[in-house]
Order: sequence, then C-alpha cells, then structure tokens
Amino acid sequence: MKKGWIVKMILLGVLAVTAFTFLTMQLWNWLVPTLFNGPLVSFWQALGLLVLSKILFSGFGGRRHCRDHRWGGHWRGRWQNLTPEERARFKQKLKDKWCYRTPGDSSPLQPNEPQ
Repeated sequence: MKKGWIVKMILLGVLAVTAFTFLTMQLWNWLVPTLFNGPLVSFWQALGLLVLSKILFSGFGGRRHCRDHRWGGHWRGRWQNLTPEERARFKQKLKDKWCYRTPGDSSPLQPNEPQ
C-alpha cells in the first residue's frame, strides 16, 4: 500500500515538473523572441532556468522566510513594549535617517534644515 502511494507521488511530482517546464518553455518562446529579440529555449534550457530561478530567489533551504522568524518575535515584542512617545521618537529617527531629499529639492522633508 505504501509503495504504491510513494510511486504515485513520485510520478505526480515528475508530471508536475514536466508540465511546469513545458509551460515555461512555451511562454518564453512566445514572449521573449518577440519582445526582446531573445533566443528560443529548449525544454532542458527551460528546466535549467527554473532551477536557476529557484536557487536565486528561494535558496536551497526550507521555510526560512516564514513569519515566525526568530528575530521577528524579538523586534515585535520590543515594539509592543515601547510607549507611544518612544514609538513616535523612533519613527522620527527613521524618517530623519532614511527619508531625506536631495539638496536641490524643495520638499519639506529635508533633514538638516530648520523648521
């Protein structure tokens, strides 16, 4: 019973990868040559593109990107323990550090300008 289930899951996985690769190849060959004057790709090249994109965008590991990341709880807890005044001061510090405009800009968000 278990062997049959495992074989079915493996075949289903191979079928899914094959279908996804074929779909990727068809979309690439339909869009890229027309839009960007790019080359046509074969089935194996499309599979290679899928593997490369998986490596580049997801990495090799498991579910490291989930919401319960070990630092997420730490910072969430620290934020919840701040008073409203401390939160406002923290937000202002972030704005002063990261939300500046170029010197020639007439925006009111320039950091070193007296208000």
